[in-house]
Amino acid sequence: MDAIEAALAEVKFDDSGLVPAIAQQHDTGEVLMVAWMNRDAVRITLAEGRACYWSRSRRRLWRKGETSGQVQRLVEMRLDCDGDTLLLLVDQSGVACHTGRRNCFFRAWRGGEWAVIAAPEIDPETLYPQPPGQ
Repeated sequence: MDAIEAALAEVKFDDSGLVPAIAQQHDTGEVLMVAWMNRDAVRITLAEGRACYWSRSRRRLWRKGETSGQVQRLVEMRLDCDGDTLLLLVDQSGVACHTGRRNCFFRAWRGGEWAVIAAPEIDPETLYPQPPGQ
C-alpha cells in the first residue's frame, strides 16, 4: 500500500463518502472556508499539493481556483482525533470565497442580526465571468 492509500485508510468518510475539510491559511491561522472531500479529492490533493474538493452542488470534483485562478497550495493536511474531519493548511492565492472576499466567514452575529464585516476584494463577475449568451 502506498503512502496516500495508507493515509486514506485512516479517514472516516460519512455515509455519502464525504469528509468535511477546513481550509486555513498556513501562516496567519485565518480560517478561509469549509468544503467537502471524497476519497478522490483527498488523493488528488495529497498527490498534487493543490486543494481539490467535491462539489455537492455540481456533483463533481473541483480543484480550487480552476475557473477563478484563486488556487490553494497545500502546505500540510491534518486529520482530527476522530478521523472524521480534515484541516488543510494552505497558501491561498487571492480570495477564497466565491463572493470575492478573502474568506467565507464574512458575516458576524452582532446586535441581534447578521452583520457583513468584510467587503469583497474582487468582483465575483471577474472571478467567474458568464459565457456569452447567459
